[in-house]
Amino acid sequence: MALATVGGCGSAEPSQQTETDDSAVVLPIIPAGTKADSILVDKSDRTLILYKGDEEIARYGNIRFGDTPEGHKRFEGDERTPEGRYTINGRNPGSRYHLSLRISYPNAADRAYAEARGKSPGGDIFIHGQPNGREGAPLASDWTDGCIALSNAEIQQIWETVPDGTEIYILP
Repeated sequence: MALATVGGCGSAEPSQQTETDDSAVVLPIIPAGTKADSILVDKSDRTLILYKGDEEIARYGNIRFGDTPEGHKRFEGDERTPEGRYTINGRNPGSRYHLSLRISYPNAADRAYAEARGKSPGGDIFIHGQPNGREGAPLASDWTDGCIALSNAEIQQIWETVPDGTEIYILP
């Protein structure tokens, strides 16, 4: 299902998907048809792990975050990646980045915190690949507005393995 969004890392601007050169990326082997039922993101270790039950089915390292990676996202424009429990609640094959899976940020607590301070919590937080049209290796430093970025090959594999409704836990 394509999502129409207005801002954030995974903004929907219909565009042609382009592969980047991520030939050095070694993908985990996931048996065909395997579907994850939870995701663990550890910001301090820069890992994203897919689980089916208690079994780890794939691990991705060296993931990238918002320009301000430490701390929980509180407000629109703070360039932080959220921390806490969310779900994958949509997918966008036509975003400005190679594929994007929407994270359900903000939740009720995030909205209440921002509202109590007269601010917007922001939104449009995704797991996605590299910017469309980018050539060469994946960007080497934190560069998103709060999203979680991987290589195009990695997001392709995650896209195929993670259904909508999958729980995602993002640790500091």
